[in-house]
Amino acid sequence: MEDLIELAVNYAESLGAKYAEARFQRDIQETVILKNGFPEAAVLEEKKGISVRVLVDGALGFASTDGLTRRDVKAASSRAFKMARASARIMHEKVSMDDSSLGNVKVEVKQRIGFDSIDIESRTSLLKEAYKRAVEEATERNVKVPACSMTIDTWMTEKLVASSDGAYVYSLIPRAAFSMLMTAFHPQKGSVQRFFDLGGSGGWEIVERWRLPSLIEKEAETLSEILLSAGKSPSGKTDVILGPELVGLICHESSGHPGEADRILGREAAQAGETYLNRDSIGLRVGSRLVNVVDDPTLDGSFGFYLYDDEGVKARKRTLIKEGVINEFLHNRETASVFGVKSNGSARASAFDREPIVRMANTYLEPGDYSVEELLEDVKEGVYIRNFMEWNIDDRRFNQRYVGLEAYRILNGEIKERIRNPVLEVTTTGLWSSVDAVGRDLEFQAAYCGKGDPLQGIPVWTGGPHVRLREVILGG
Repeated sequence: MEDLIELAVNYAESLGAKYAEARFQRDIQETVILKNGFPEAAVLEEKKGISVRVLVDGALGFASTDGLTRRDVKAASSRAFKMARASARIMHEKVSMDDSSLGNVKVEVKQRIGFDSIDIESRTSLLKEAYKRAVEEATERNVKVPACSMTIDTWMTEKLVASSDGAYVYSLIPRAAFSMLMTAFHPQKGSVQRFFDLGGSGGWEIVERWRLPSLIEKEAETLSEILLSAGKSPSGKTDVILGPELVGLICHESSGHPGEADRILGREAAQAGETYLNRDSIGLRVGSRLVNVVDDPTLDGSFGFYLYDDEGVKARKRTLIKEGVINEFLHNRETASVFGVKSNGSARASAFDREPIVRMANTYLEPGDYSVEELLEDVKEGVYIRNFMEWNIDDRRFNQRYVGLEAYRILNGEIKERIRNPVLEVTTTGLWSSVDAVGRDLEFQAAYCGKGDPLQGIPVWTGGPHVRLREVILGG
């Protein structure tokens, strides 16, 4: 692909582009789906092609092709150039790319156990065993599992990014993921539902570490216990301890998305929404001094892992909130130029036919100094919400609502009886400002973050430690 990538860039320059960038991307994905104990699908998909992005008279043009011939690539460069030139006539603000230093490097994540060594039958058998143990666990408690869907995905993403100003980055990253949606039902107690995702970069050894049969069996046990024994949730002002799963979601939704520079500029308003932040929000206090939210693509083994973004900029840890204060936004080269800063390597594209836009990678709350026991011991009366059943957040990422799934009452520093569906409704600043202690544990969950039009779903991690909130209001 090297010759075709070089051709795409050189041809766009010959047409008059001030800047040209080409990316080859190939994704090979294998998916196994088990629904209610029966194999529903086994899919092997390959998607590959080349995209070209050019800057002409202050306007960007983008085109792609799945034809990998010189003729196809030149045609794509020509389409991108014509699109940019036509757009330049109506541009009110000219686009430019910042002068970030660009990589000339090869990045490859090794697999200890190759995906090709695990056949479809073995993958299906693993899911069947997990389902069997879940049903048996629930049945022992007279609880039914009327619906359960589980998916294992493995895929390889190969990329080559080159630009007219010096980027040349090759990467090969394998990823594995697991998704589950389980419903538990009792005729007198109703139903509860659990969904979650796991993911990481590497080989099949990732899946082995999850120990899926034991994990899913435990989830079925927990759902059954919630149905059978969970009582009414308290309401009103109280102290709340949140588990890492919920903390990670909050970091992603109420700190990561609001800090995307293209959203701040209003370019996502019609698709992904707006933000409560603005261009001048650097230095704005939004939480207590214990709150440090970061986004770090460079975490080894992470689902959102990369070392160079899709514009060739070296990735680094981005500190979005530092000691409760907005510290930096997520930037690609275009938005960095607008804000007068350097790109922090946040440009990502989900496939060859999608344009790189500002995205998160692994967004989490940095750990503090407390053990979970120490968080609990200073709560006279409160609620512990370990994970969630549902959530929503408004268009500006400010008002939000979380409904707990596995949750408990806290009394005199000890976890007591289960409670059902505690509801936390709070603003972003209200939540972060109520944090008075942060745990030293750190856990991550996988997710697929959606953004853009056409929609781009990309792999990310969300995470954090346990945290304690003082005097927040619970409904339910």
